[in-house]
Amino acid sequence: MRLYQLKSKQIFPINKKEAWDFLSNPQNLAVITPPHMGFHILAGADRPMFQGQVIQYIVKPFPLVSTKWVTEITHVKEGEYFVDEQRFGPYSLWHHKHFLKEVPEGVEMEDIIDYKLPLGIIGQLTHTIFIKKQLKQIFEFRERKLMELFGGTDKNESFFDIKSI
Repeated sequence: MRLYQLKSKQIFPINKKEAWDFLSNPQNLAVITPPHMGFHILAGADRPMFQGQVIQYIVKPFPLVSTKWVTEITHVKEGEYFVDEQRFGPYSLWHHKHFLKEVPEGVEMEDIIDYKLPLGIIGQLTHTIFIKKQLKQIFEFRERKLMELFGGTDKNESFFDIKSI
């Protein structure tokens, strides 16, 4: 069993309330997900975020392949952090922590995702060949989209890493 961890940090010239209002609204996931992923919310995103909220999506991890993804918001500390965990979907494990912190330049958004792929060695090969690259592209898209929405430049401080843990 191989467990992976993705870490991402980005700094934007906005305040923590603006960042929280945007990131804690499940409807905004579609805005920061690349269009080729075919992301579509089916249910559960009609209220402000709360602990225990279950959200159902359709996503296309590969061209012409759609899958249902169900996540639960398991922890929320208003304005500080929230955690979503996959209940059903393409991963064997998906535990995604979102943190916000005020910094002199504005707000630092940090993501830490612990995840595991199904199918043993086949999943590990898929990670090496495709999944790692896809996750990097998704987070690069998200960073560009957030810069469009909140301002900033390509010189915004950012960090991205995926490793086996």
